[in-house]
Amino acid sequence: MSAAGDEVEPGLYDIPAEQYHQDPIPGGSLSSTGIRRLTDCPARFKYFLDHPEPYKPAYEFGTAAHTVVLGDGPELIVVDADRWDTKETKAKVAAIRAAGNVPLKAADKRRIDDMAEALARHPEASDLLTPGAGVAEQSAFWPDPRGVWRRVRFDWLRPDGIGDYKTTTSVHPDELKKTSEKWGYHQQDAFYRETAIELGLIPTGGFFKFIYQEKTPPYLVQVVELDFPARVIGSELNDRAIHTYLTCMATGEWPAYSDTTTYLSLPPWAERKYIEENS
Repeated sequence: MSAAGDEVEPGLYDIPAEQYHQDPIPGGSLSSTGIRRLTDCPARFKYFLDHPEPYKPAYEFGTAAHTVVLGDGPELIVVDADRWDTKETKAKVAAIRAAGNVPLKAADKRRIDDMAEALARHPEASDLLTPGAGVAEQSAFWPDPRGVWRRVRFDWLRPDGIGDYKTTTSVHPDELKKTSEKWGYHQQDAFYRETAIELGLIPTGGFFKFIYQEKTPPYLVQVVELDFPARVIGSELNDRAIHTYLTCMATGEWPAYSDTTTYLSLPPWAERKYIEENS
């Protein structure tokens, strides 16, 4: 990808994750994470735009799991030390991270390998991620005609659809409904699917399937595809967020939730609980 704005071409790129997250589009682009932050609060989006999140070791487990399951990512290096708080081990871990690799405790590496084995035994998930059926960790850039570049990074891109691998605490359907709403995965679905279709990477009817896996034994797996109403809601929220982004860029104003006193009631369930207990 060229550094010159007039030479940027829409399409699919095989670039390092670091380059993708640094946003190689001159003038900036909108990612799914950015869209969801805008939906929550423009002021929060602007803060993270001006103050990129610092590196968090807590992300390493998820990164390592993606690397093993998808077969693409940074090198995983086991640091077989009883304690990670010694001067020697801290220096070793820091050097591994500085080289762009992921340090792991031996127990965590075994757990990730066990997760990969459990996923391989799941018929639908293993079929979806069959080696050669798709490509991992690909970045795509598309100029939305409303005046903003979109950028996405696919976990697993196939000719017929998209797979997105996520580790979680529970794959119970009720919990996954909450997870999808809490983290805005219906917005991610719509954002990724629309971008891929516009670039001709998948057909109009192409799928987007989440592959959820629990991080504790027995490492249960659940493949999820959001229904049509969820995708419509996600797409409409994304449209509003793009409109908000363009407005804020034009005015230079990035509002918070409210500048005046907000009067709140308790959640409906709390009121019902009080009535039931006191009637």
